[in-house]
Order: sequence, then structure tokens, then C-alpha cells
Amino acid sequence: MLRSRYFFSMTVFQKPTVFSWLKKNTIIEVICSLLIILFIYAALSKVSDYDRFTVQLSKSPFITSFSKQLAWGIPAVEILISALLVIRKMRLIGLYASFFLMSSFTAYLLIMLNFSYYIPCSCGGVLEYLSWNEHIVFNVFFIVISAAGAVMQHKDIYA
Repeated sequence: MLRSRYFFSMTVFQKPTVFSWLKKNTIIEVICSLLIILFIYAALSKVSDYDRFTVQLSKSPFITSFSKQLAWGIPAVEILISALLVIRKMRLIGLYASFFLMSSFTAYLLIMLNFSYYIPCSCGGVLEYLSWNEHIVFNVFFIVISAAGAVMQHKDIYA
């Protein structure tokens, strides 16, 4: 009994080892890789079919007047966030930006679903085949992993 109590106290109160740091670092790398793939894919699909993307944005009742600026701005922001996620010293900013962008887009999508009569899909690529509910679940997944990555990266930097 004494031996098991000693083992428990050592494992619970022990400082993190190199192995736990490697595991956390691997999780952060996977999260950043998934976000980079998402943002680069989304940006390239929007730029490759720029005319369609611009038309879809112009049909949105809430952003019609900003559609031309957003047609270049959104892919540029997605590429910028991807670059931030690649650079280790900028990764925390990239994770916060990912969280903000995905949260903003999901909020916009929920507003459109509840208050608009017409919902244009300007996603492009494979994502345009998702239903709106599937799209929201997809976005929430990336919001959660962005938040988790930001928390882990923050603790890693400021621990």
C-alpha cells in the first residue's frame, strides 16, 4: 500500500518530462498543420474561382457593399494566418487569428441561417457540398482545435 501511494504522488506531482513536452508539441504541430491545410485549401479554391467567389459574396445581403474588398481580403488573411502558423515564434498569434477567423465566419453563418432569406455558398472546393449544419459542425471542430492549440501554446511559452 505504501508503495502505491508513493507512486501515485510521484506521478501526479512530478514536473513535466521531456516526453510530455514532446506529446504537447506534437499535438500543437498537428493542430497547426490541420489549420494550415484548411486555410491554404480555402484560399486557393477562392482565388482559383475568383469570379464565382466575388459573385457569391455580392449576393450576400449583409456584405454586398464590401464584396470586392472581401474577395481579395479573405484569401489574403487565410494565407497570412497560415504563414503565422508556420513560423514558430508567431504561432500563438496564428492560433488566436485562426480562432477569431473561424469564430467570425461561424457567427456570420449562423446569422445568415437565422436572418437571411438567401444564403450564398462561397466556400469553394469540397466544402460547398456540405449541408449548412455539417458546415457549422466542421467550423466548430476547427474553432475548438484552434482554442486548444492556443491554450497549449500559451502555456508552453509563458509557463
